[in-house]
Amino acid sequence: MEIRLPRLGEGANSGVVAGILVKEGEKVRKDQTILELESDKAVAAIPVPEAGTVAKISVKEGDEIKVGDLILTLKADGGKQEIASSQPPTQEVPQPTMSAQRGKEQPSRSPVPQIEGIPLAAAPSLRKIARELGIDLTRVRGSERGGRIVLADVRQYLAELQKGALAPPPPTSSVATVSPPDHVDFSKWGSVRRKKITSIRKTIAQRMSSSWNVVPHVTQFEDADITDLLALRKAHSAAYEKKGGRLTLTPLIIKALVRSLQQHQMFNASLDEGSGEIIYKDYYHIGIAVDTEQGLLVPVLRDADKKSVLDISLELEDLAGRARDRKIAIDEMQGGTFTISNQGGIGGAHFTPIVNKPEVAILGLGRGALRAVVRNKKIEQRVILPLGLSYDHRIIDGADAARFITTLVQAIESFDEKELALAGRGSKKKPAKKGKK
Repeated sequence: MEIRLPRLGEGANSGVVAGILVKEGEKVRKDQTILELESDKAVAAIPVPEAGTVAKISVKEGDEIKVGDLILTLKADGGKQEIASSQPPTQEVPQPTMSAQRGKEQPSRSPVPQIEGIPLAAAPSLRKIARELGIDLTRVRGSERGGRIVLADVRQYLAELQKGALAPPPPTSSVATVSPPDHVDFSKWGSVRRKKITSIRKTIAQRMSSSWNVVPHVTQFEDADITDLLALRKAHSAAYEKKGGRLTLTPLIIKALVRSLQQHQMFNASLDEGSGEIIYKDYYHIGIAVDTEQGLLVPVLRDADKKSVLDISLELEDLAGRARDRKIAIDEMQGGTFTISNQGGIGGAHFTPIVNKPEVAILGLGRGALRAVVRNKKIEQRVILPLGLSYDHRIIDGADAARFITTLVQAIESFDEKELALAGRGSKKKPAKKGKK
């Protein structure tokens, strides 16, 4: 019997042989997959219509064949019983069983019988995915003709595993008890001290774990020359102190950051995972990570684009102080569009901050340090600030990050001194108490 390529479907008349799953002299059963054909639409499994012995294979991997081309020649044995007896006994697909303890359907699967020397009926790309995910395809039941496994079958298998994993544990009883988690006695190696995890630390851990597990992080590193910026800061510090403010580096970086966000609005956006939409925000609320005794808190400086450097410096000092004293309100730590984590006052250089979800990017500032830099073919001493920009790679590409951080460096290095002007600005004076001069 000549086995030829059957019609594959509407508009699919040819393909490339991706895999040959039998060899000459091998006995095959009816509907067994003998060949995988890759077309521009999918990888199709080609089954054999009758049982027999493969006499000759007429194609090889990589061949392009079309409907009607000869695949192989099959020799009928006249001994179907003999063929059947040489194969593992066919097992019925087990149905979901009802757990007496949980009262819920649980998947019950056993390995699919596999003929020695014949790969599972699945596309090469699907087998690769299974290897990367650690999935045993012999436990996945194929729904296509000849038992071929497709992506939908793998998804169903994973859904059943997840359903079983998320099912509530059975109620405890005198018969069955749940083993306690492993406990390591560290005191047997030396003196130890124990301290309860605070609720703030638990919240931080939960949020950081959630962000790290959901957001595919990438960090872009760069250096900014802040020599001139520090000179401006020094020149205006005294005037700011007279107004009740402290001119630190952070307010200046915030102004440069906002200018950059206005040019690259993707970094001031959020991903709505439910609707599959990107939310572009027309406001600029900058979160500032504050190191406190209880843990890292992130109060939000609102409308940074509408405030002067003096206004920002005054508000930052107020937010940071109340955060350290645990007097910051919850709503004052919500609604941020971008976050800055500044470790410059502590030390360290480049680091990789974790994105503060649902924001899509965060800027990490290290400690500025004197370095030997070549400028105009001459070696000079310059103060260099290390930057680390972590971003959500689901909606931001590397090229976008490179453009953004380049814009930010330029904004820092060419900071406009007019931004530091104090004319008509200042902190409000407290009203004099009545009855006193």
